[in-house]
Amino acid sequence: MKAFICYIALLGLSGSLLAHSSSVSAQIANREKFVARGTEPFWSVTVSKSGIVYSSPEVKKQTFPYVAPLTAQGRSADFVRVYRLRGNNTLILKKDNACSDGMSDKQYPYSAILILGNKVLEGCAE
Repeated sequence: MKAFICYIALLGLSGSLLAHSSSVSAQIANREKFVARGTEPFWSVTVSKSGIVYSSPEVKKQTFPYVAPLTAQGRSADFVRVYRLRGNNTLILKKDNACSDGMSDKQYPYSAILILGNKVLEGCAE
């Protein structure tokens, strides 16, 4: 009987952990804002529901309308996000807890690839 009660308690605990985990994943997946940055050359992209804004020292600001990201089939919505922007432009954010900007010791939760026409920029995002 003790074993049965422990088994039921363990099932309840694992169920609540799974519910919490999926709740956290949903919160991350519905995140309102991402900021991607790159160095050599310096650039940044801010993604929010109000728009997607690219800037660099050469281009002060280029604004794209917000688009819902494409996600990887069979993966959580937070694993990879692909934003197909107006024109021939794409922003890809991929879960990567070891992304470093190369200038600081800061670790970012995402790697970022920005494709602007024929130019590919690489960086990190949070």
